[in-house]
Amino acid sequence: MERTRQAGSTGRRPAAAAGGTADPAHHGLPLHEVVLLLGTDHVQGLASEEVARRQVQFGANVLPRSRGGGIFRKLARQFNNPLVYVLLAAAAVTLFLGEYLDSGVILAVVLVNTVIGFVQEVRAEAALDALHSLVRTRAVVVRDGQRQEVPSEDLVPGDLVLLDAGDKVPADLRLVRLSGLRADESALTGESDAVAKDEVVLPLTTPVADRRNMVYSGTLVTAGTGAGVVVAIGGETELGEIHRLMGAVQPVATPLTQKLARFSMTLTVAILALAAVAFLAGVARGQEPAQMFTAAVALAVGAIPEGLPAAVTVTLAIGVRRMARRRAVVRRLPVVETLGSTTVICSDKTGTFTENQMTVRAIWTPAGTYDVTGSGYGPEGRILPAGAGVRGAAEEAGGAAAADVALHWSLLAGGACNDAKVIREGDAWQVQGDPTEAAMLVAAGKGGVDAAHFLAATPRRGALPFTSERQYMATLHSPRLPDGSATGQDTVLVKGAVERVLELCSRQMDSHGVEGHLTTQAVLEVAHRFAGTGLRVLATAVMHLPAGTALSDANLHGHMTLTGLQAMFDPPREAAAAAVRACHQAGVAVKMITGDHVGTAATIAGAVGITADRADRTALTGTELDAIPADQLPDAVERATVFARVSPEQKLRLIGALQSRGHVAAMTGDGVNDAPALRQANVGIAMGRSGTEVAKEASDIVLTDDDFATIEAAVEEGRNVFDNLTKFIVWTLPTNMGEGLVILVAILAGATLPVLPTQILWINMTTAVCLGLMLAFEPKEPGLMSRPPRAPGRPLLTWTLTLRILLVSTLLVAGTWWIFELELAGGASLAEARTAAVNVFVAVELFYLFSCRSLTRSVWRIGFFSNRWVILGVLVQAASQLAITYSPVMNGLFHTAPISVDTWLRILGIAVLASLVVAVDKRFRRHAF
Repeated sequence: MERTRQAGSTGRRPAAAAGGTADPAHHGLPLHEVVLLLGTDHVQGLASEEVARRQVQFGANVLPRSRGGGIFRKLARQFNNPLVYVLLAAAAVTLFLGEYLDSGVILAVVLVNTVIGFVQEVRAEAALDALHSLVRTRAVVVRDGQRQEVPSEDLVPGDLVLLDAGDKVPADLRLVRLSGLRADESALTGESDAVAKDEVVLPLTTPVADRRNMVYSGTLVTAGTGAGVVVAIGGETELGEIHRLMGAVQPVATPLTQKLARFSMTLTVAILALAAVAFLAGVARGQEPAQMFTAAVALAVGAIPEGLPAAVTVTLAIGVRRMARRRAVVRRLPVVETLGSTTVICSDKTGTFTENQMTVRAIWTPAGTYDVTGSGYGPEGRILPAGAGVRGAAEEAGGAAAADVALHWSLLAGGACNDAKVIREGDAWQVQGDPTEAAMLVAAGKGGVDAAHFLAATPRRGALPFTSERQYMATLHSPRLPDGSATGQDTVLVKGAVERVLELCSRQMDSHGVEGHLTTQAVLEVAHRFAGTGLRVLATAVMHLPAGTALSDANLHGHMTLTGLQAMFDPPREAAAAAVRACHQAGVAVKMITGDHVGTAATIAGAVGITADRADRTALTGTELDAIPADQLPDAVERATVFARVSPEQKLRLIGALQSRGHVAAMTGDGVNDAPALRQANVGIAMGRSGTEVAKEASDIVLTDDDFATIEAAVEEGRNVFDNLTKFIVWTLPTNMGEGLVILVAILAGATLPVLPTQILWINMTTAVCLGLMLAFEPKEPGLMSRPPRAPGRPLLTWTLTLRILLVSTLLVAGTWWIFELELAGGASLAEARTAAVNVFVAVELFYLFSCRSLTRSVWRIGFFSNRWVILGVLVQAASQLAITYSPVMNGLFHTAPISVDTWLRILGIAVLASLVVAVDKRFRRHAF
């Protein structure tokens, strides 16, 4: 089978060929040796009996199915998380206390998180299954010398497969004959142009993208016909290798899940340790063990942040909704935050930085140079003299072509010597055929040249298709008079590579249509100047033949007239450069990884600002990457900004090299060849419009507009998500710590508990929903994209935030004990004193919530009413506190009692004082963040 790739790109053992020998690199062998090794006939095909034998030996031509665990195993894996352990412990504690409602709520949170994780794992496996649709098709084969159509699953090594334009290639084939065969291999290799195929023997080290004598499973024939013998099926194809790579890649845990796991583990250990200390201390003081166990349970209940999972889920969900409004669809919730941690974005070129629409930008004729306005395949645009800008009506569409006869003939050659079609589907223009031909067809229309009208009056009578040896296409047109009779001359139109077309020409045409001496060197200089700016250049020519003359290469050589050069490229998106600048300003590196040619990639990279100086050696090819020792690869990848002609395995290595240096890497792609790297990256981003289903299923985020600017917007949203999560944690932990410390102090002092476990649950659950979750709606703060990304190893809580949490916890403990003792000393009942303590906790949390809306700025600077959800939450929480304080039913459930106005004033005084202390701390520590 076809197994050899770029040197060093794979370590797989070659499969056995049909003849029993070790599998060679079929692209590097003469055709007769390939046929001999495969034991086949390149004319008659295989015999039916041999096909049946090989189907038993090699199996079906399908990709192997993924072997993930069963449903119960997948569900069980979702519980293997320290945060889930904390939640289950909280549920057990509340169940032990008889608080069945609270226990049910906590278990519901666990269930929701489990379902989400299960769905995401199933979706990840769907990425592998999506590959199977690429190889399910029908194939036309020759067996026993007879042409027949069979399911692609029935193909075996050695089968002779016939190909025609529009066919999906059903297996890896070595071509045995062809006529103008071109294949779209962009999904497999990243090559943006259709690849012209031929039968030449290639060097063994030729990379997949340059193997012109091979066609590969899952690619598409865009033009011509051909035949090839099957050299690889199923999992042994290049597509099968991508399938293997995807199955071997383990999705990378997001920074958020990693930090939450460490945080939850630390929190679990701390809670259990405090509960144990409290229990032992109480027993040592002579307290009843049963009473101390209840107190220790109360401490654990108070310290567990039951609202954290819900806050994480809601905050991420809101981020998902905001990103969807900015045309980024998120498939995995935690990835929303990961974007905010991204330190490097590796992006494909075609369709992301560029519009994925080949466009003629400039035309040269012996009379001068013209600029072509407009972009993409739409008809909007004009052809103007270079540097003319916007001129008058004389240079509207068609004006320049009418004034320059050579330009007219150049546009006609590009539009009529052409097999592409451009059709409108809704608001978009779609191409059927080769993108280069489509670009020349659109350019003809901009110049007022109606190729369809010419073909109706002068039908095509013959053609020489483009091949890699010929490197040009020629069409013969015979004009017809109204009575159907022929005229005395036929017209030949040619377009192709500049050097090859110049070999056909002996003259060139001026603006009046007069043919003169061909200035070959001057034409080549113009072509080189265009190519130096990253443009692809094609030449056009025309000649006339006596009616009835056959079209042949010999008839053209040395007899044609050069009419011009057309220079085209896939233009960069207008917003791409600004988005790259914004990423650089935010400290996020941008690298281009593409299967396209290095010159084209470097040009686009320079145009959008990825490379500041094109003179720098910032581009590496796949061949150069393979030559770099493994220990030096991370440094080389860090320095380079453009990677061209890379294979799927090399993309995987590039992402791994960046991650080995501590980077949080985002990867964009649209083809099957991108899928393994999309899964390996911390954030896989697929193109929604041009992307294959395989790429979308392997990704975490799908861009509905295929625009790099959307990635920059998503990074901004990701940073805001992490900010809001941090704000919630900084807000909620002082309460949990304060509740635990209040219980611990009571146990150590042998005093009555200021708050009961049921009251602690009320505080935790109601404030998390009514107050804390409102922080998820907090808008982005100014300067969000002006700061560098967070270091991947930075903990969830910095030392500065930890000090603030300790400060607020201390204020809560002091305020709670002060009012509890004060109320008891003033003659209040135990229920009234505990009610006052509960309301102190809630009041301090309420005031502290406004401080947490920004960790560095005052609430007045960010706008008191800029988050109206906070105001709504405060009103609901206030109503809830009045209910638990004055409602007889709530008094009975939570052991509370009505309190006086004087007590409320003292509670508000504690909250205001705590808020002022936090404001002073924020002012003096704001530079520490």
